[in-house]
Amino acid sequence: MILVTGATGLVGGHLLWHLLQENIVVVATKRASSNTEPLRKIFSTYTQQPDAFLRRIQWRIADMCDEKSVVEALEGIETVYHCAAVVSLSNESEELISTNVNGTAHLVNAALKTGVKRFCFVSSIAACGHSSGDELIDETSEITNIETRSAYSRSKFYSEQEVWKGIRAGLNAVIVNPGVILGYSGTNKGSAELFARVRKGLPFYTLGGSGYIDVQDVVKIMIQLTTSNVKAERFILVAENCSNKDILNGIADGYGKRRPLICLNKKTLLAIGTISELAGKLFRFKPLLDRSMALSASNRAFYSNAKITKLLNYRFKPIQESIAEICRY
Repeated sequence: MILVTGATGLVGGHLLWHLLQENIVVVATKRASSNTEPLRKIFSTYTQQPDAFLRRIQWRIADMCDEKSVVEALEGIETVYHCAAVVSLSNESEELISTNVNGTAHLVNAALKTGVKRFCFVSSIAACGHSSGDELIDETSEITNIETRSAYSRSKFYSEQEVWKGIRAGLNAVIVNPGVILGYSGTNKGSAELFARVRKGLPFYTLGGSGYIDVQDVVKIMIQLTTSNVKAERFILVAENCSNKDILNGIADGYGKRRPLICLNKKTLLAIGTISELAGKLFRFKPLLDRSMALSASNRAFYSNAKITKLLNYRFKPIQESIAEICRY
């Protein structure tokens, strides 16, 4: 039996579809209040009969922060794909760290307790180290000053540490560190929010850049790794390193909109983020941009996919092809 956490999210939803192509039934967790409509929308991009596949999912109610419900959800499970996480680029929340880290710790401990045979954890390039000069960041790059990083970055780093603790205790696990994941999610959250903003008309771009990957590549690699003999390893999953401008231009082209023309440099972006953050605290609203988000938007970090490419001889979907596909959806 296979279990997927975060099943109504971008990665979890596409992963479920691919797992259902090879399995009659797949188990998935959700909270009692979870909305499964985004999952139906994801399935609708693959088939005209999404409900037929949705009926093959065996749902188990569990909250990753409730250890008892997590243990109960893992009853009879042999393989776990841990995709559940709170994602936010703002620096607002220590709760984000607590939720992601404690949730992962509970799942790892439950997997050890119930005898799970295989465990795949979805981390992020946000948990990877830095590079010196123009060198690409890889799995061996040293991570320093973790406490100065964003709440999300810290949450993924500390979550990884919980998985490594489990590995030392005998858990057969593998970790993937995807870049910015592009894909249809049925919501306006995550990278989908970027598509929504460009579709409405976005005149600005920033000088940052990062590693990008299509969600289908992420889940296909996860399945290949989890069904292989690879264990106690982590892999950066990035198809291409792209500038923010190139990504925004591609989305604008996909929607037939005008490309962003105004460049916001780091200094300007930080000023806007600082003012917005202070105004939000003063008038009690959530700003569209804060200092942490400004730093993320202006950050430029590029990554190596050499390790996973060499292992699987994997050919990634071109990012511009991925963007055009999402815009069509």
